[in-house]
Amino acid sequence: MLEPNDYIKILISLLVIIDPPGAIPMFTTLTNGLTDRERRRVALYSSVAVGIVLIISCLIGRQILQLFGISIASFRIGGGILLLLMGIAMMHARQSGTRHTPEEDREAEEKEHVAIVPLAIPLLAGPGAISTMIIYSQEAHGLFDWGFLLGSSVVAALAIWITFLLAIPIAKWLGTTGINVAKRIMGLILTAVAVEFIAKGLLELFPGLAH
Repeated sequence: MLEPNDYIKILISLLVIIDPPGAIPMFTTLTNGLTDRERRRVALYSSVAVGIVLIISCLIGRQILQLFGISIASFRIGGGILLLLMGIAMMHARQSGTRHTPEEDREAEEKEHVAIVPLAIPLLAGPGAISTMIIYSQEAHGLFDWGFLLGSSVVAALAIWITFLLAIPIAKWLGTTGINVAKRIMGLILTAVAVEFIAKGLLELFPGLAH
């Protein structure tokens, strides 16, 4: 089993990486003109899609790494670098290009249904979240560990659903400045998680660094 503080770290890291509040501006833009019922449907579909992607990443992540002959240490370093870039972008109050691009945003505005793409993938359940679930799945050993990882995916999906349901009042209450402040704080946390991933991966690849 993992250490008790590891469970807290996993849940917080996942929520920070997914960053539901940071997706509010995109959600409100893409659902502009929709009825309340249609907006609730988009929120539900997005949250369910994110939960499914995270659960699949957790369950088959090990097999994917084995298929391509990638060691967990190498993947940990690569994932850490990816999260580091995302964290730095968040501290500058902007979205990382690993999540979505301006071209994808413009294309999304022309789509009738945006719950899955780009809201769920890649804005929320992007490379960072998928990499994190694969990395943490390598550390799961017992049923409780696996249950917690799957439960964390469900909690993350619920957080997205609730955030999107309250997106309009949250956006009015926080404003652009409030959302950016929250994004910078979460970016700082994500950067720390990324450095830890990289450091642990380096120690696994080069044990001599510990001496």
